[in-house]
Amino acid sequence: MQAVGGKTLNAEKASRFAPRAVAVLGATALIALAVDQWVKHLSTENLDPNEPKRILGGLIYLSLLRNSGAAFSFGSAYTWIFPLITLVVIGWIGWMATRLRSVPWAVALGLVLGGALGNLTDRLFRAPGPFQGHVVDMISAFAPYGERFAVFNIADSCLTVGVCLAVLLELTGRQRDGSRLKGKSQRAESDTTAGTEEPA
Repeated sequence: MQAVGGKTLNAEKASRFAPRAVAVLGATALIALAVDQWVKHLSTENLDPNEPKRILGGLIYLSLLRNSGAAFSFGSAYTWIFPLITLVVIGWIGWMATRLRSVPWAVALGLVLGGALGNLTDRLFRAPGPFQGHVVDMISAFAPYGERFAVFNIADSCLTVGVCLAVLLELTGRQRDGSRLKGKSQRAESDTTAGTEEPA
């Protein structure tokens, strides 16, 4: 069925975002940001950088660290560039939201957005100054000072989970507009069915 101007109604529907999906994206991002900042506040108020707290039998250590770079302190001399990269990511997610109709994709993008905003907040408002602030990290796996894995925070966790979920959605053919791509076996089955149908 066609609408005015030659566009199909389905095409017009696919071009619009779904308010529910965008609401899920926004809520996920806000929750991730709030939890991240709350944990960072608790960490700066209660953790001593020189006395990591051992929990879960040494599986996790709570170690207060202020990181001027990215993971593994990469790029510590170029702190200013990370907020710019984050702003680009936020802009990209905003553009993606204009055609978003999938709730699973909304959760994935919301986690990425919330994680990006969590670390951007540190970059903008923590010492030593705007666009040069150090990110608060506190979770160290298997060792107290990141000897075996980078010390990270809730925002980093949200980013990682969001990206992994997005990759999984891509691999399973789930699209951001709510549609789903057919795999090779599904296409072959569809073609076989179409070939065996008798003409009307």
